[in-house]
Amino acid sequence: MVSLLIAVIITAIVFDYINGFHDAANAIATVVSTGVLPVRTAVIIAGLFNLIGALAGTAVAKTIASGFADADVVNQKVVLAALIGAIVWNIITWLRGIPSSSSHALIGGLAGAVVAHAGLAAFRWDALVGKVLVPLVLSPTLGFFVALFTMAGLLWIVRGFRPSSVHRGSRRMQLVSACVMAFSHGSNDAQKSMGIITLALASFAASGDTSQFPAGMFPAHPDHVPYWVVVTCALAIGLGTMAGGKRIIKTMGSKIIRISPLQGFAAETAGAVTILTASHLGVPVSTTHCINACIMGVGASKRVSAVRWGVAGNILVAWILTIPLSAAMSFGTMLLLEFLF
Repeated sequence: MVSLLIAVIITAIVFDYINGFHDAANAIATVVSTGVLPVRTAVIIAGLFNLIGALAGTAVAKTIASGFADADVVNQKVVLAALIGAIVWNIITWLRGIPSSSSHALIGGLAGAVVAHAGLAAFRWDALVGKVLVPLVLSPTLGFFVALFTMAGLLWIVRGFRPSSVHRGSRRMQLVSACVMAFSHGSNDAQKSMGIITLALASFAASGDTSQFPAGMFPAHPDHVPYWVVVTCALAIGLGTMAGGKRIIKTMGSKIIRISPLQGFAAETAGAVTILTASHLGVPVSTTHCINACIMGVGASKRVSAVRWGVAGNILVAWILTIPLSAAMSFGTMLLLEFLF
């Protein structure tokens, strides 16, 4: 049982690393596509601010740890199956250059694994609706309109300036907004892995003897995140972000719209505001959905045809499929683990 717990923790850290790698584009796609920073410099800066953001709080982690299933109906195999399903989906979408949601992949994976283990009633579907599906619609919509109006306001402010001055100033502002966006990404996404590790630890503590382990390793309460979990997940997502994800950076930075530094600043600012608000409220939103919607919003502020809606439609399909397909993968993985162990 201890070896299975170790396997779960290692897999969660791997997921967190892949999350950073997969979602690096969320923070730096616009700053790279506008030429403000080269990819290597951008991912290092984003990794550092992801790490700092991950240390900023645990509200989202508490939601993941105790909001969707009770620790007494979750065992190590359930958590492991959830992680494997989410990792497989992340790798598939990364290979195809599709900016899907790591957050929703993890929650979908948890749903599939819990149902396979304990039945439909064991998963809190009301929490899925209230804390995932409703924000799935609201957060990108809010991001889209915040970005659209932010861009419209910026265009009104700079209307009397020379284009060269606007371009130079926008590049400087985009450096700041990219850092804030990376911070906001860490504040929300890193906490998903914190929550899943805490859930595994709470499940182990509920069914086994923890006296042989160091003090502070296990949570005092199912929604209390041990500090070592916070630091470990922060490091994992930071290092993963530094590894970068050029395929998705290209999709977000140039295939949706051709973006200027001023548009990049508006998109990143709107995205950061939306995500930080969600993190404060403990809502596990998709940072990928938010920043993509913000990029579409700044494009639509110029003209609706500036957005390549065909590419946007492909991304939307991936958004819709993420939860059910990752759930199906985890459901199958859980059945296999139950058969093998």
